Amino acid sequence: MTSGDQLPAAIVASDPKNQLSSNAALSSASSNTMSNKEDVERGSPSSSVSFWSYLNSEVDPAQSTGPLAAFCFMTGYIDVISFSSIFVWCGFQTGNFAQLAIALGRLFEGPIGFRDMTFHRADQQALCSLISFQLGASVGRLGDRMGPLKRTWLIIGTFLQVLLTMGAAVTLWQSGELSISNARDDPSWNNALSFVALAFMSASLGVQGVLGKRLNTQFGTTIVLTTVWVELVSDPRLFKIRQKVKSRDHKLLAAVALFVGAFAGRALLGKLGSPAALGIATGIRILITISWVFIGGKKTP
Repeated sequence: MTSGDQLPAAIVASDPKNQLSSNAALSSASSNTMSNKEDVERGSPSSSVSFWSYLNSEVDPAQSTGPLAAFCFMTGYIDVISFSSIFVWCGFQTGNFAQLAIALGRLFEGPIGFRDMTFHRADQQALCSLISFQLGASVGRLGDRMGPLKRTWLIIGTFLQVLLTMGAAVTLWQSGELSISNARDDPSWNNALSFVALAFMSASLGVQGVLGKRLNTQFGTTIVLTTVWVELVSDPRLFKIRQKVKSRDHKLLAAVALFVGAFAGRALLGKLGSPAALGIATGIRILITISWVFIGGKKTP
């Protein structure tokens, strides 16, 4: 290379304008780097958008064992509170539906003029529970629009259960009713506020049931174990004890969780009463709500 070829480069290097432009570019790059670092440290809008996208992602039902087992626990826990007081299961609606049929059939018993035309309190409570449960389950239509597996819907749906359970606790506290009945023909809940509490409890389990059903796992609806028992005892791999069988193990977990929930509910009910027991149930539902944030999402193919 000749001296003539090197001259333009030397001129460029010695040009003050070019040096200023180069220094400005370096300064701008350094400023951008520091700005990005501060955004990361302080929580930039991009990180907020990323977290919102995470909340709107779908959970992996296979990784939802924890919240679903907790749902089964809550079924036993809340059901035992209503049954101990009025002998109505606020989650098991098959019995309530059959009870209404019995009430209707009673109208035709005996000679005309001597028939029992009374709408008994137990039948009124069964109807209240049935209707409230259906209304709670119908909220699942909103979840179908949002996406039944989306994290946001699961959080909203579980938080709705929190509010309903809290409402049941407050109304029972205000009702002043007793927590445990000693005879089937003498329910301990009789006033209007206790009906409202029963409606809140039944609706909360209705919402829970549709959330569990849409996840489509071995836990089923997390409410009724009849189908779970049938599928469990007929599972061809039921007695392969040394093997991990999800279809068997998760069904057993659902049954055990419901049993433990009913045991815990009755124990706390006897010591603390219905309002306090439902207050504890509200706290447990809050923990379940938070847990959906940490459930793994579906892996993209």
